Amino acid sequence: MLLSDILYNVSLKSVSGKTDAEISKIEFDSRKIEPGTLFVAIPGTQSDGHRFIGKAIESGASAILCEVLPDEPAADITYVQVENSAKAMGIAAGNFYGNPSRRLSLVGVTGTNGKTSVATLLFSLFRRLGYKCGLLSTVQNQVEEEVIPSTHTTPDSVRINELLHLMHTKGCAFVFMEVSSHAVVQERIAGLHFSGGIFTNITQDHLDFHHTFDEYIKAKKGFFDALPASAFALTNVDDRNGKVMLQNTKAEKHSYSLKNIADFKGKVLDCGLFGLQMDINGQEVWFKLIGKFNAYNLLAVYGAAVLLDENPENILTELSQLTPPPGRFEQVISPEHIVGIVDYAHTPDALKNVLETISALRQGHERIITVVGCGGNRDKGKRPQMAAIACDLSDTVILTSDNPRNEEPEDILADMQAGVPITKRRKVEQITDRREAIRHAVSLAGPEDIVLIAGKGHETYQDVKGVKSHFDDREELRVAFGA
Repeated sequence: MLLSDILYNVSLKSVSGKTDAEISKIEFDSRKIEPGTLFVAIPGTQSDGHRFIGKAIESGASAILCEVLPDEPAADITYVQVENSAKAMGIAAGNFYGNPSRRLSLVGVTGTNGKTSVATLLFSLFRRLGYKCGLLSTVQNQVEEEVIPSTHTTPDSVRINELLHLMHTKGCAFVFMEVSSHAVVQERIAGLHFSGGIFTNITQDHLDFHHTFDEYIKAKKGFFDALPASAFALTNVDDRNGKVMLQNTKAEKHSYSLKNIADFKGKVLDCGLFGLQMDINGQEVWFKLIGKFNAYNLLAVYGAAVLLDENPENILTELSQLTPPPGRFEQVISPEHIVGIVDYAHTPDALKNVLETISALRQGHERIITVVGCGGNRDKGKRPQMAAIACDLSDTVILTSDNPRNEEPEDILADMQAGVPITKRRKVEQITDRREAIRHAVSLAGPEDIVLIAGKGHETYQDVKGVKSHFDDREELRVAFGA
């Protein structure tokens, strides 16, 4: 494709060199440059891409898109200067792949908790409704049956457009996508055309990146601010920031709720260990999902499907057949009838929701044994909060490792221990090795007791000092159960 076509709608400061150069690839990683590549220099938190312009040219880059021009430009290279190279890359990538987001219905889901569940449930629902669909999520990217491993909640803009192009060529009519706050701030969704946006909730998370809760809210809100008038914006009005998300959006505004007046109103009629009975807009339905947090997820999915012009009765019929996404309140039952639950809960609010759901399901005598840790190189403020919540809502708590990354596990656990009240220290144990912690939790449990393994959910690795080793909580729980 010609560089001039790739730059369509990109806000330019200056261009030097030929714009009729043939471009075969767009890349922001100088290690992946091939002849004919447009190299995009992006200032990053770890390193500045402008430092690698020379290396990109040596590797065959034909053109450079950057914010700051080199002091000594190379001959026969086209330089394109822009105000924001990350945003420009998103628009350019869209052009390069034929703007696939405009050729299908793309729905984004944002919020602290529930993004994966809502996006995955929508993907499964619309496939059951007879459509070819794509999914971009934390767990995996998927084109119909084809699974493509996921490395980020939201990929970079080039990868997103490449995947959307693939989905379009495979005949997908709908794509459901998680939209992280990092992706909004880093312009990874720049240039995408969304048919709808969904807000689940917002609680403390990622303050290592956003620094303040207000900045975190602004990042989420930025997604809705950019929605076009042709899109819908669906928000959870039971969350105190739900209405904030809609303040400046041009999109058509809609709401869902369990507590307040809303376009899509739900009520939990019965909640057990194997299902959930709800009234949704006057229709009673039994679902295979469990817990109040899933009641919100189901409402969001129902509302979005209605706004995408599907028949409400068909939606509820198919929703009633769906099961939770991997690692979301996933149950493993031992031969001795110990109930194991693996959940991705890695924020204070998510952990509280899961433990409150488990507490509500108890018949009275069952004990709750919780294994929980916190990730390294992430928001330290939530560590004592999560330990305190686990203590409040569990009979026994085992603090352990959860992707310590480049931090020492003992330092992370010390931060968590700071949240344990003096009066509850006797119910807390600390076992750094996660495998040993899971096995110890099972050894403490008796028939009907509930063992919650929180934090990693669907993940199949443990990240220690930059090395990812295979580790799956579900596998470890089954081994501990003797299965």
